Amino acid sequence: MRVLRDHQYAQPEDRGASAAIGNFDGVHLGHQHVIDRARVEGLPLGILTFEPHPRQFFAPDAPPFRLMNAEAKAHRLEKLGVDILYELPFNTALSHLTAEEFARDVLAEGLGLKRVIVGADFCFGKGRVGNTEMLTEFGRRFGFDVDIVPILHGDLGAISSTNIRNALSDGRPRDAAAMLGHWHRIEGLVVHGEKRGRQLGYPTANMNLDGLHLPKLGVYAVLVDVLDGPHAGHYHGVASLGVRPMFNGDVPNLETFLFDFKGDLYGTDLSVALIDYLRPELKFDGLDALITQMDADSDKARAILKALA
Repeated sequence: MRVLRDHQYAQPEDRGASAAIGNFDGVHLGHQHVIDRARVEGLPLGILTFEPHPRQFFAPDAPPFRLMNAEAKAHRLEKLGVDILYELPFNTALSHLTAEEFARDVLAEGLGLKRVIVGADFCFGKGRVGNTEMLTEFGRRFGFDVDIVPILHGDLGAISSTNIRNALSDGRPRDAAAMLGHWHRIEGLVVHGEKRGRQLGYPTANMNLDGLHLPKLGVYAVLVDVLDGPHAGHYHGVASLGVRPMFNGDVPNLETFLFDFKGDLYGTDLSVALIDYLRPELKFDGLDALITQMDADSDKARAILKALA
């Protein structure tokens, strides 16, 4: 998958695509439906998205809301067979483009798109004044076809990033997965922590959660992909997502214990899939009680994950 981060530097091989446009946070089933409509024989399959997310740009101090970071989104899109990812910088210049300027300067002249596919609620241009009717008209004027895809609904209602965030906040990762079409994953670099897990017999891979929507704090059964390095592969595990109340922590992070694993994961990229919520964070009377509970958590997680096979 090729990645282009500025429409003004598109090369001939970057032009002429059939491209779905949107933020694609989570790359859920609704997004996948839009992407599937962009698949046309003989044309490259493109995705046009923005970094940072426009919501981050306009409200940088708002609580984190993203389901996945840019790298995780790119990984997921590549797995779906996307040929070109147009990851355009959402900055002051882009935010000031009118709807017509965006359609002409970015979609037509900049990227030379042949087809544009968007969801029925798509808005664009300064002040979000552009809608699907305007996009269709601009397509006729500037030479690209437009396909409007209805909002997808499932057993849990409209499939949307908002509803997925709500499911995760409630500790319902399986409901989130039903809307995503895949397990909700947290991806990132393994960083150094306080190494208390080693002393307890549970060494963990620590990851920060900066910029991400926080699922319900607590302990989860997880599937883990080590994405690079000598230990690359698939593992089962148990993870604590929270602030570590036993040790008076206040910054949420993700601490994952991989079953039957020995090795050093510092500096490697991990992808941790939340499968089942086991329990909330608790503060125990002492370390012995904590270890006893961790043993029980591990046994329960092993049973859950074995049943997935």
